[in-house]
Amino acid sequence: MADGANRREWIVTGMDCASCAAKITHAVERLPGVSDVRVALMAERLTAHLAPGATDPAKIEDTVRRLGFGIATEEAAAPRKKPFILPADAPPMDVHPHSGDQGHHHGDAPSPLAASRPPEALHRNRRLYRTAKGRLVMLSAALLAVAWSVELLAGPGLGYPAFLLACLIGVAPVAKRALAALRTGQPFTIESLMTIAVLGALFIGAVEEAAVVVFLFAVGEVLEGVAADRARSGIRALAALVPKVALLETPSGLREVGAGTLTIGQIVLVRPGDRIPADGEIVEGTSGIDESPVTGESVPRTKGPREQVFAGTINVEAALRLRVTQAASDNTIARIVRLVEEAEEARAPTERFIDRFSRWYMPLIVGIAALVMVLPPLLTGADWSTWVYRGLAILLIGCPCALVISVPASIASALSAGARRGLLMKGGAVIEAAATLRHAAFDKTGTLTRGAPVVTDVVPAPGVSEQDLLTVAAAVESGSNHPLAQAILARAGTSGLVPRLATEARAIPGKGAVARVDGVETWVSSPRYATEMTGVADPGHATALEAEGKTVVAVFRSGQPLGLLALRDEPRPDAAEGIRQLRALGIDATMLTGDNPRTAAAIAGELGMDFRAEMLPEDKLAAIRGMQAAGGVMMIGDGINDAPALKQAGVGVAMGSGTDVALETADAAILRDRVADVAAMVRLARGAMRNIHQNIALALGLKAVFLVTSTLGITGLWLAILADTGATVLVTLNALRLLRFNPER
Repeated sequence: MADGANRREWIVTGMDCASCAAKITHAVERLPGVSDVRVALMAERLTAHLAPGATDPAKIEDTVRRLGFGIATEEAAAPRKKPFILPADAPPMDVHPHSGDQGHHHGDAPSPLAASRPPEALHRNRRLYRTAKGRLVMLSAALLAVAWSVELLAGPGLGYPAFLLACLIGVAPVAKRALAALRTGQPFTIESLMTIAVLGALFIGAVEEAAVVVFLFAVGEVLEGVAADRARSGIRALAALVPKVALLETPSGLREVGAGTLTIGQIVLVRPGDRIPADGEIVEGTSGIDESPVTGESVPRTKGPREQVFAGTINVEAALRLRVTQAASDNTIARIVRLVEEAEEARAPTERFIDRFSRWYMPLIVGIAALVMVLPPLLTGADWSTWVYRGLAILLIGCPCALVISVPASIASALSAGARRGLLMKGGAVIEAAATLRHAAFDKTGTLTRGAPVVTDVVPAPGVSEQDLLTVAAAVESGSNHPLAQAILARAGTSGLVPRLATEARAIPGKGAVARVDGVETWVSSPRYATEMTGVADPGHATALEAEGKTVVAVFRSGQPLGLLALRDEPRPDAAEGIRQLRALGIDATMLTGDNPRTAAAIAGELGMDFRAEMLPEDKLAAIRGMQAAGGVMMIGDGINDAPALKQAGVGVAMGSGTDVALETADAAILRDRVADVAAMVRLARGAMRNIHQNIALALGLKAVFLVTSTLGITGLWLAILADTGATVLVTLNALRLLRFNPER
């Protein structure tokens, strides 16, 4: 059986921090026949490789539930309803101009990205009083209120039974989870520390404080859950962009079907105001497309027949008929969500260090707490109750939850913030590398430039008009698909000119094209070939045009030059500004191109950057290696020939319009094809690293302060648990600030 057949996947809810994911990973990988266990905290996903016949998947689910988490397979999504079929006589384009967003319809199937969200039965977005943790908080609060009321009205000590009951009810589920973790070989968990601390407090008679500690711990878990769910909202918001239903054209009329059921080649109708249900090609209609949900670009783009549109974007103006070109599982939004979710596996070096640190940190805290409990009474004869109490406080404050969540929470927020602006990064390792860059290397064609040449100069020979020159050149090139030919035809079209009739057209490899126009053999070729054929040296000053970075073609007949056309692949409108922004960030920019030195020099000079010309793929690879010796390097490209350099660079960035090979090889992608977004990506990475450093300082700082104050007896049990829970919540809330981070400023 192939590996893929043994790979199983579940949705897990209830994970509030990285230690939760670690507990599940450790417990599941101990089961026989289970390997390659991966738990994605922000995606709420568990995947594992199961050896045939070794472990029943139900055993894995039972293990996870015993640890206190919810778990279900992907198939546990909400049941489907019957599809709605429009009348057969409803014509495909007979729609109302303001029909609303079809994402608001109640469709017959879950979203094509339902796998990216928890099933309804496990979804976190329930009212607190409907969750087990919420009910526990309310019950504990009620019992504490009763106990304090009795103490106030009837006298001290009479509220003891209520305090004890609140303590035991609150600690029971915690102790159950601690025991389950212990059985999987994990003795040092927050649940075990909490249980020991509460039982110890009861043992020394601090029942009121034990009850308050249990209550605060329950409140903290609820707050952590809310904060963690808020951190996941960015990913869920991406998944929710694709509407649940689509209007499919069938022989009997329009039929409302689940967008996830659409297949390549089907035709769908998208009404004004609707979200586009699939990646597709416009078959009929012209409309403005709001691509801001995918690329972050706020200005709608007008698109018509044969142009591509993305799932999740919004049809603004007119009805469109689309041909589906990508299955739901591989559309643009699905790929973005998958990249963001899978990015959790590419953990930053800082995160890996924190994980290693926490493995010996917990036993160290337990050891320190034990020493605080026993050394002062044994060595100085101090009061046992006092020092046991202080040791229990150290156990509570020593929990590393805030520390271990500090990095993944910031990474997840940064990934979500970037994805909403068309900036995709494949994990924390990419973010950390992008934050320390010193060099940026750019491919030219399709990256710094538009990737399509345009006619910039029309230079007719004496006695020849511009119109005649263009119509003759367009006639020769009318049957060619060469980019230069297409540019000449486009220029003639925009000038309102109709190419003359041409016959016997053929290409001259490496030199140009020839055809019979008006019965006369006519050429469009390189200036050098024109000189050979006509004897006119440097016709029309071709050398001067080439020095400006332009490609020059000569148009001539036998012995008669007609003129020159100069073409250039123009830089993107924001290219110069993008390079300026990189320099302001302290990053050097270099253009690596296979083009000739004159063209490279002209483009690079216009953009204000260095260049290296006439480079083959292996030359680009060597150049990247050379730059890496002087600091971190980012490579930005869009073609297959850029793939080796993208892979070699510290951070490889693919332009969104680039090839699939470049997108798969790269560490990051820019969906808006804007050069300025490279600087935005660096700013986002640096902002994320600042946030991470703030979180680590906050977590360790609070721990250090309260470890000292607890040891000195200044703070007690309830302040210790409040500080621990508060640190976790503060760290998560600080990470959530990245969701509002604007990397374009």
